[in-house]
Formats: sequence, C-alpha cells, structure tokens
Amino acid sequence: MTIGSHLEEFHGLPAFTFPSADTPGTAVSLPAAESVAWRIAVDAYDSEEEWPEAFARFLTAVDSRRVRALIVGAWSDVYEKAPDAVIEALVAARDQLPALRGLFLGDIVVEECEISWIVQGDVSPLLAAFPHLAEFGVRGGNELVFPAVRHERLRALTVETGGLPVAAVRGIAGSDLPALASLDLWLGTSEYGGDCQVSDLAPILAGDRLPGLRRLGLRNSEIQDDICRALASAPVVARLEDLDISMGVLTDDGAAALLSGQSLTHLTSLDLHHNYVGPELRDRLVTTLEAAGVRVDAGEGDAESDEEEDGTVWRFVAVGE
Repeated sequence: MTIGSHLEEFHGLPAFTFPSADTPGTAVSLPAAESVAWRIAVDAYDSEEEWPEAFARFLTAVDSRRVRALIVGAWSDVYEKAPDAVIEALVAARDQLPALRGLFLGDIVVEECEISWIVQGDVSPLLAAFPHLAEFGVRGGNELVFPAVRHERLRALTVETGGLPVAAVRGIAGSDLPALASLDLWLGTSEYGGDCQVSDLAPILAGDRLPGLRRLGLRNSEIQDDICRALASAPVVARLEDLDISMGVLTDDGAAALLSGQSLTHLTSLDLHHNYVGPELRDRLVTTLEAAGVRVDAGEGDAESDEEEDGTVWRFVAVGE
C-alpha cells in the first residue's frame, strides 16, 4: 500500500488547497480563513515557485489571524532537500498565526515522492514557536529529527513513516506532553531506517509523561509481535480507550500475547487490520473482545507474504517505500 491521496480533512476541518501562483485571481473563491485546513504546496519536481514564496502569497491573501489549521504539502525537491526553509518561514510568521492549533508537515503522496524518500529535518522549532498548538503531524522519516521536548497543550501527535529513526523515537518517548490524548507512530522497517526496538518505547508504554493519553497507535512495524508482547503488561494500556496495532507484521505470537496478557475489555476499539494472524486465533481475539463491547478491526486487508523455495517467508508492513 502507498499513500495515494492528500488529506481530505485535518484538525476537524475540511482541507482546502491554496491556489498556485499561475491560477487566475478570479478563478478561485477563497473560503473563510477559519473554516478550512489550508494546504500550501508547490511542485515536488522542478517547481517554479518555492514553498516560502507560496506561503507569503497566502499570508497576503488570507486573514492569517483567523487561520486554525495549516497543511504543508510538497516543497521543491522533497526527495533531496529538507524543509528547513519551510520551517523557518512558519516560525517567522508565528505572530501572524495566533489562532493556529493544527499543523501537518508533509502531506505528500506517492506521485510526488515515496514516503521513505521524503527528506525531513528538525521539527522541534515548530513546537517551540507555537505553544498553543493542539495537533501536530509529520510524514516522512528520512533524516527526521525529533528531540525530547515539552509542550503543554499538544493533544494529538502523528508521525507517519516507512522507517522512524531510533533517535526520533527516543526523543518522542522522552518528551513531556501532559495534555497529549492521541499518539500515533508509524515505526516502519529497518530497510527504510526504522531501527528502534521495543525498549526504546519504554517511556511511552510506562505512560509517566503522558497522563492524558487515551489513544495509542504503534503500527506499520516489522516488530509488531514484540510490541504486542510489551503491551500485554504495559501500564499505559489500562487508561487507553483506543489501541491501534495495525498495518504491521503481526502474527499469532503477538495476538497470543495480547490474549494472555492484561485485560483489554475496557477498550472502546482495537485496530489490528493488515495482519498475519491465523483465522483461529483471530476469531478468538475478536470473539473475546467483542463480547465485552470492544470494536475490533481484525481484517487481513491487503497483507501479503512471499515464500521462497527454502521455506523462508517474507511479510511486509502496509506502508514501506
């Protein structure tokens, strides 16, 4: 699976793409500044306009004081250039965006750049510049830097990658985010830079820095079984409402660990779609939890495997390259 479509909504608002520089001025009627999540992007290849220039046009055309959500789409040459200029432009405009509460960096689809090719950078200046931010998302793990931070008001953090570097995992896990209610990490595979181990997730699983966490996604991972074994006794699970372990290489071993570990019947939902769990164990898991009122998505989805002549079986995460 690849990411084939741009965000249709973000931070509870419909996404609206700010017109490109070559769009006639009367061709597009702009919505009210506060009514949409504004997507600002330029061509990923051979762009005639740089992203900061498009953003400057946006600030001129829209009452930025009322803007609630921004989506950063492609910047020029995303496959080889970090968004340093993008981040600098956003930070420089912080006083012009007093109502900004949602920010997504890298709404980039496969036709523009493979997720594992997206070059990122240090995203922490954005969190420092916008202390009232409630939701932050980033796509792409290549060269992603996410040091440990403290943010008092962030409620939702999403990091989508084909491979999340261990240093970034440790930074996220070591962050103090007392208001965080939703954390969603696509950990990916070692082939694309996802080199963390379950031990690197220990602060998240302990939940000490995340007292408000209610939704946890640790997914799209080749170590999904190890994650499930850890979740079976992780203190954070007891206060979760929604647990997402989907899109990864989850097998009978991980599913059995969930069944034999701490109770999950308090959950509102459990998502493990795209898995390699056998039908018998999948049925047991679904039956046990649905009987307690838990919504369970246990579909295999598009999970596929390859078997070589020597019996070696290759299984794949949902989103890699």
